[in-house]
Amino acid sequence: EWGGRRFIVMDTGGWEAKPDGISIQVSAGAEIAMDEADVLAFVVDAQVGALDEDDILVQRLRKARKPLILIGNKVDGEREESEAHGLWSLGLGEPYFVSALHGRGSGDLLDRIVAELPEVGGAQTQDGYRKVALIGRPNVGKSSLLNALAGENRSIVDDVAGTTRDPVDELIEFGGSTWRFIDTAGLKKRANQASGTDYYASLRTQSALERCEVAVVVLDASEPITEQDLRVITMVEEAGKAMVIVMNKWDLVDEDRRDQLDREIDRHLDQVEWAQRVNVAAKTGWHRDRLAPAIRTALDSWERRVPTAKLNSFLGALIGATPPPVRGGKQPKIYYATQAGIAPPKFVVFSSGWIEASYRRFIERRLREEFGFPGTPVQVAIRVKERD
Repeated sequence: EWGGRRFIVMDTGGWEAKPDGISIQVSAGAEIAMDEADVLAFVVDAQVGALDEDDILVQRLRKARKPLILIGNKVDGEREESEAHGLWSLGLGEPYFVSALHGRGSGDLLDRIVAELPEVGGAQTQDGYRKVALIGRPNVGKSSLLNALAGENRSIVDDVAGTTRDPVDELIEFGGSTWRFIDTAGLKKRANQASGTDYYASLRTQSALERCEVAVVVLDASEPITEQDLRVITMVEEAGKAMVIVMNKWDLVDEDRRDQLDREIDRHLDQVEWAQRVNVAAKTGWHRDRLAPAIRTALDSWERRVPTAKLNSFLGALIGATPPPVRGGKQPKIYYATQAGIAPPKFVVFSSGWIEASYRRFIERRLREEFGFPGTPVQVAIRVKERD
């Protein structure tokens, strides 16, 4: 964040005109980053100067027709700056001289980047349609599910894992409503470990999560639940979005696998018991009609508000039956609670002292039992407040 603007910086592994070996994938990743970016920052080692290969890359960057900023790095002082003026010869306008090591010139550079960023209005998607992100690791059937719902092939679908590379926004009518679906490439690896296309696919998934209201997390029911699956689910929970978990490829699940899956769900998904769950077979369309009601339920919960009187009546009964644990020899007093927000529901509990995390989770659990909230995370915060 700089100057009140938030943006994602995509760091590439570099670009070569004639890559070979591992640099083929790295260069391909850099080209995807160029296509995805709103502003291009071309970094040159000012101590070495412009190379012949830089000229080839400059031509490639110009073809992108995007704001382009030339950065001369390793300019640690005025002497280096005077020697670096040869970078003007690249024909990209005024170079911005920085020292990544010492931070010199970084403020001016960030000012320029922010000035070049496009205005994010988002008006084109504020059209009244509920926004749904399809997410999950590669080859779990996200695109097949999208096609099953839409009734036609809208995404490039292939049995090779990871063939959907770009997020595709589609207005799709099913279950009596029109929905804006965002189909994203799967999270194949952790973003900070990934290389090439997978790194940018994970960034796009993150971006889709920011834009959506409800995330449909697609899992392959025929395979064991993986660490990647759990990481995607955690991302949704942390983003505070409504969630529906789709167990896809149910046509491939036999009785043994069903028993195994039940055990995996008990072991791995206990933290998100609140998520809506639907079993489908996207290839045949089996049970696809159950997705729309699950999405509606999750969104209704996501935007539910509990009247303050009801909330405090519930809280009084709860404390009376099970008071908060003693901490440091003192029993914290809970004064009252209020719902501070929706999407997702956020509750603030005011007390005389700090409340243990286990008791906060207990309050959340009982809130769910009392008021429902299927399909949405619920946030409970404690505010320590001295009695007036």
